[in-house]
Amino acid sequence: MLRLQITEQRIATEALYQALDDPTCGGVAIFEGRVRDHHQGRKVRDLYYECYRPMAEKILAKAAQEARTRWEPSKIAIVHRIGRIPIGEAAVWIGVAAAHREEAFAACRFLIEEIKRSVPIWKRETYVDGSCAWVACLPA
Repeated sequence: MLRLQITEQRIATEALYQALDDPTCGGVAIFEGRVRDHHQGRKVRDLYYECYRPMAEKILAKAAQEARTRWEPSKIAIVHRIGRIPIGEAAVWIGVAAAHREEAFAACRFLIEEIKRSVPIWKRETYVDGSCAWVACLPA
């Protein structure tokens, strides 16, 4: 199972977790990135994500394929939210089910790092004072 999605809707984490259920898998690793209320000493009101969807979907698929080649997980689910996201809600959700925990952890870590590094999704923070800034828009 491979599920890749970019959505403007709230991420349905329980359904994603259930989609990873597999009796052949002893390890399930999940990363959920949530919107926090601060960044570099500033109070954040919300985030807004934009993306170039055709390229983002292509790069997500390529990253998932590389994870499958390297760690052979049975299931991968990646959902990234775009649009305005309030404090406390999930912006990205990654789940990997594999035969063993080491493979699940490694693939999950690889996927979030690859998303942050190469997927054309950009983040704008809006602060409680009404100002805003695009952050982490360039590769590290």
